[in-house]
Amino acid sequence: MGLGDKISNKAQEVTGKAKEALGDATNNEKLQAEGVADQAAAKTKQAGENVKDTARDAFDK
Repeated sequence: MGLGDKISNKAQEVTGKAKEALGDATNNEKLQAEGVADQAAAKTKQAGENVKDTARDAFDK
């Protein structure tokens, strides 16, 4: 996984956590759900990138 991808995914995850927390604090269910969705999307992207890295490492040997 490239450094840019790692930063982008982490930023999306942090943004999601902030949205979720703000949604909790303001009792805004829509914002809270958006935050949870952002976090899930970031984690899915990270998992996909990890699979690509593992496959690339396996074929490089």
